[in-house]
Amino acid sequence: MTTSNEDLVLLESDGPIRTIRLNAPERRNALDLDLLAEFAQAITTVSADTEARALIVAGAGKAFCAGANLGSMFGDITRPVHELRDHLKGVYASFLGLRELTIPTIAAVQGAAVGAGLNIALACDIVVAGPRAAFGPTFAEIGLHPGGGCSWMLTERMGRGNATAALLSGDIIKADDALRLGLANSLADEPEAKARELADRYATRSPELNANIKRSVRIASTSDLETSIDFESWAQASTVGSEQFRRYLESFAEN
Repeated sequence: MTTSNEDLVLLESDGPIRTIRLNAPERRNALDLDLLAEFAQAITTVSADTEARALIVAGAGKAFCAGANLGSMFGDITRPVHELRDHLKGVYASFLGLRELTIPTIAAVQGAAVGAGLNIALACDIVVAGPRAAFGPTFAEIGLHPGGGCSWMLTERMGRGNATAALLSGDIIKADDALRLGLANSLADEPEAKARELADRYATRSPELNANIKRSVRIASTSDLETSIDFESWAQASTVGSEQFRRYLESFAEN
């Protein structure tokens, strides 16, 4: 296993699996602009890594990410709204790059994932929650509108009604409720170990197959059935000649 020399974010490589680890446990991995700059660079590195087959996102210590250091994140709050908006869109871009990766991405959430930390988990394809995981869409509780794509990503996972209720209440969502609501995909006593198990499985598959599955779901969620079938028919036809499928056909014929 190799690790980068960055202090606030570690990029770990183990075979075809990459792990981006928030590494500020003394402050519960709270985000500031320096950490986010390193996080964005790690995503860029993974994106360019032709050997990477799956990515785990994790936090060092007891928390996944306790949110943002608000003073650092917002800077001068007396600036005009349009200036703050441009600044915030740049902040969002530092972690929303996770959604653009073509490899499967898995958030291993062992503790608090609050505010912007929740957004980082939501930006991953799969969320594995530990027994002490706590998901906090707490923006309204501090007088702040949700940001970083939180409204959209919660709605994607939980549906309109549940997302509205979660954002209006600002309550912490515990692991069991997160699973019930669709915010988390699975529960595990050791979420990072479970994330690694999933990553190992995904990594055995064709990178093109994984990428096209992600693209197919995205098309399905934003388009009509005809558009979805148009892409699926091309993508499935492209895999009919794959070695894995040919081996399956051979074993099927033998049985």
